[in-house]
Amino acid sequence: MSATRIVVLGYIVRGPLGGLAWHHLQYCIGLANLGCDVLFLEDSDDYPSCYDPCRHSVSENPSYGLHFANETFSAIGLDEAWAYHDHHTGRWLGPAARSAPEFCANADIMLNVSGVNPARPWLGDIPVRVFIDTDPVFTQIRSLTEPDFRALIDWHTAHFTFGELVAAGRSRVPDDGIAWKATRQPVALDCWQYGVGPDHAPFTTVMQWQSYRGRAFAGVTYGMKSESFGNVMDLPQSSPVGLEIALGGEEAPRDRLRAHGWRITDPLSVTRTIDSYQQYLRDSMGEFSVAKEGYVTGRSGWFSERSAAYLASGRPVVTQDTGFGELFEVGRGLLAYRTAEEALDALVNVAGDYTKHCVAAREVARSHFNADIVLENLLSEL
Repeated sequence: MSATRIVVLGYIVRGPLGGLAWHHLQYCIGLANLGCDVLFLEDSDDYPSCYDPCRHSVSENPSYGLHFANETFSAIGLDEAWAYHDHHTGRWLGPAARSAPEFCANADIMLNVSGVNPARPWLGDIPVRVFIDTDPVFTQIRSLTEPDFRALIDWHTAHFTFGELVAAGRSRVPDDGIAWKATRQPVALDCWQYGVGPDHAPFTTVMQWQSYRGRAFAGVTYGMKSESFGNVMDLPQSSPVGLEIALGGEEAPRDRLRAHGWRITDPLSVTRTIDSYQQYLRDSMGEFSVAKEGYVTGRSGWFSERSAAYLASGRPVVTQDTGFGELFEVGRGLLAYRTAEEALDALVNVAGDYTKHCVAAREVARSHFNADIVLENLLSEL
């Protein structure tokens, strides 16, 4: 693999937040550890898309994100391995700005993580162009209903999805005719400090109440996390552990959640840097979360990159079942629930033998999300 040149397309300059950054960074770290020559490349796209968390604004100005990316790539030892193309001004920016077009011209593989970067001429000659779907069911519905988006998917030469049951033909996700292959979030285990967590801390999660509008297709509605929350709204009143959410979204009903016993904290302070994000996970007893209602309805087998990071930190995860119980061992370190009663039982279980579940959580991450294995499997498929 030392001769393999790989372009990773991602979303860090435009989405300069700790959790989002780790999602994409671990592809770069994992591929570099396998001996590949890696370039992270991001494109502004053709519309204002640069988020500035200090101003709570979205614009064409990438200044905040460029500074964030510079500090972030320096922190992981890939200082020179990234570039940003600002289509609004026609400029290449970042440490690899001058060499990026030449790297693309000689690259072997392109990975478009989450499909959030557009097709550009300097990418078109890369012989293997991979679309990685991290949002199953919503991706497939867009593929069936949005011609421009379908054209972007078809421009790629290979297609992978976090909806592993979609790839296996065992989901309820609409069939868009694409030959999806299974993949999952790679986790660079050496980047995640492991230890038994604080048993006095709350279970936490980081979430957006309404990421975007839900979708309807063929008479079925596929909703967001907000639609999944009703079943567990009262859970804090009986839970043996505290439950906290670093909650984003102006429309989130924070007062109502607090009235039901949920602790609410500011997501921007948690995700300010990749280090602050990791610290928040380490300071947690574990993760309790819901999934997008569409993932559950579609039974896609999707599993969260955030939850994989909790597991890698040795923090047990109790999360809503999307079908992933068919893919991973559940019950020790990772526990799935479908009802509020099952969620409560899982929290009681973890609290009753906490150290065992911390050890098991790290083992689940090592067995199923180790970047060496996940990325070797992906490259072998290619």
